[in-house]
Amino acid sequence: MSPFLFCLYLGDLSKLSNLFGGCYIVMYADDILLLSPSVTLLQKLLHVCECELAWLDMSINFSKSCCIRIGLCCDRTYISVKSLSGHCLPWNTEMRYLGIYIVQSRNMKCSLNACKRSFYRAANSIFGKIGRIASEEVVLYLISTNVFQFFSTG
Repeated sequence: MSPFLFCLYLGDLSKLSNLFGGCYIVMYADDILLLSPSVTLLQKLLHVCECELAWLDMSINFSKSCCIRIGLCCDRTYISVKSLSGHCLPWNTEMRYLGIYIVQSRNMKCSLNACKRSFYRAANSIFGKIGRIASEEVVLYLISTNVFQFFSTG
């Protein structure tokens, strides 16, 4: 019910990106992603979103917010993006959005390192419990039913 209410409450927020050419606001559940071709437009888009959210008596959690650069100038240093309330958004080389890790680069790239760590952690947990007692078929069955099921559901 929560994502549905969020969509009803903030449905018009995504239309604010029409004020600036090339900017987009992506929303899913209670996550918002601001996309902009320049730092200046990103700051303006952030300010417009802040004003709209303040009007709805909502705010941005700046401890979970960051900026990432994707494009030809991805490794340049940029000025800080500041909110209306004075918070500076940090520039990161990697960010998490909906469980996907997006990496700073010239082209759109995602990192699978977190998924690999989770897989190996779960597989090693199974191996730690059963050791070499079980046959390979049993081990593969446990991995396929427990580890892969975990990744498909969440």
